[in-house]
Amino acid sequence: MFSHIMVGSNDLQRSKRFYDAVLGVLGAGEPFQNQAGSGHNRLFYRHDGASFCVSEPINGEPATQANGGTIGFKCNSPEQVQQFHDVAVAHGGTSIEEPPGLREGKMGAMYLAYVRDPDGNKLCAIHRPPKAA
Repeated sequence: MFSHIMVGSNDLQRSKRFYDAVLGVLGAGEPFQNQAGSGHNRLFYRHDGASFCVSEPINGEPATQANGGTIGFKCNSPEQVQQFHDVAVAHGGTSIEEPPGLREGKMGAMYLAYVRDPDGNKLCAIHRPPKAA
């Protein structure tokens, strides 16, 4: 459904350090770095056919996070959810909401962890175990 997700940053090098570490947990490598014709700089992380991008705002205004917005990253196991969370916090992120762990709900069981990146963007690490037959 999505081709890419892009968030803004007020400090691209700080964001690069954060996302290099956090997205490295998921297997993403070094981002492609690009300077647009407008002069703003961007990072493009590509992995498993998806792109996650971090950009200086093209309009020159400060970057702000979406109120009510969350970006979810699919993890392969509960352990990877925990590692995503721990690496995010170790690299300048903030743990938010409930501690990482299992949540039961109408959509089934999920392992979740929520953090904010250094610019305040809300990230979710999520693993949905296979449904029992």
